[in-house]
Amino acid sequence: MAWTYLVLAGLFEIGWAIGLKYTDGFTRILPSVLTAASMIVSVLLLGLALKSLPVGTGYAVWTGIGTVGTAILGIILLGEPATAARLACIGLIVAGILGLKLASG
Repeated sequence: MAWTYLVLAGLFEIGWAIGLKYTDGFTRILPSVLTAASMIVSVLLLGLALKSLPVGTGYAVWTGIGTVGTAILGIILLGEPATAARLACIGLIVAGILGLKLASG
């Protein structure tokens, strides 16, 4: 169950990271409320996951999911560049996440 919490926490991290772009510096109320709610849910789920996962693994996977998802959505939604180097680096982060999962059982 801890890994489920961790993946969900990572997905909510993506939500708040992308949400920051839409808050317009926290001047738009609905995106700001949704972003803040995503932040809270993400951290709460991370806390639940860390009850049984090592903190180093949990935190690294959480930030990795957030980083990869945010970078991909930045490309898709915000027109950020999808260069070969950028995609290769995203792939390295995914490899690191999978490696941590496999190494921790």
